[in-house]
Amino acid sequence: MNDIGAMDSRINKIKSAMALPAIAAPMFLVSNPATVIAACKSGVMGSFPGPNARTTADLRDWLTEITTSLGPDDAPWAMNMITHSSYGRFDDEIALVEEFQPDLVITALGGPHRVTTQVHAYGGLVFADVTSPGFARKALEKGADGLVLVCAGAGGHTGEYAILPFIEEVRSFFDGPLIVGGGIGTGRAIRAVENLGADFAYLGTRFLATSETMIPDAYRQMVWQSTMEDLIASRAITGALGNWMRASVEAAGISVEDMSQAATLDFSGDMHAGSKAWKHVWSAGQGVGAITRPETIAQVVGTLVEEYKQAVADQSKGSRYLPDSAE
Repeated sequence: MNDIGAMDSRINKIKSAMALPAIAAPMFLVSNPATVIAACKSGVMGSFPGPNARTTADLRDWLTEITTSLGPDDAPWAMNMITHSSYGRFDDEIALVEEFQPDLVITALGGPHRVTTQVHAYGGLVFADVTSPGFARKALEKGADGLVLVCAGAGGHTGEYAILPFIEEVRSFFDGPLIVGGGIGTGRAIRAVENLGADFAYLGTRFLATSETMIPDAYRQMVWQSTMEDLIASRAITGALGNWMRASVEAAGISVEDMSQAATLDFSGDMHAGSKAWKHVWSAGQGVGAITRPETIAQVVGTLVEEYKQAVADQSKGSRYLPDSAE
């Protein structure tokens, strides 16, 4: 997948099937088939993490539901896979990927080399979640077709680097496809990261409290009531840096001292088990303050499309902040 012209053509083909260059990011214990299907039918790429399906049999059912519900007029879909060595279900999941053939496979918490041969064999693309330029270089060395830059402000597992310099540094050594996430929640922001050199924007938190996700209502209420100042960045929950809502941390009885300690990365066993800390501590990104009411995915995408169109129009006029009478 080293031919830049061929890759550009493939990315443009994906974009042509979408209402705007945005992906409903895979959210752990949040995204499900309904999320993916609603996103794709609304015109943005839908995605979900494989571990969200509790068993391999459940995952097969989920993939069957997604592939039978989507048609040629819908946006493409993606599956997010954990490739960390501790993840015990990897072999079962990659076998299902080969069978159901998602357009994109997005690897996380491990190298993309574990899936590239299988995904490339059926014509899919492999993107790797990365949180630093160093990890970006390693992912490319291990065969990733594209990168997902997880920047500061992202929900769930987040990054430490700001969007603009992260994109700039990666673009100094990679001119292939980029997905960028971290606090993106409006059509204006989607257009902005496009202008910075990204191919797609990654939006998780903006879809977090929609009616099609599988979070409990108490989680939705907390999202509607939270702002970016209500988040705590910590490695205490999963071992990877994440943004967690303070109210859920307090409700789980976890102290500030506990949140300062880093947990050991461990994705073995039943990831839905009640003993796992992430069952009780809820995440969100820095765009959470803009989410204040119930919405469906279609409603969110409709808003994003209108905001994006307005941003493009304002940009073409070159006077984004001036009213018409002042131009």
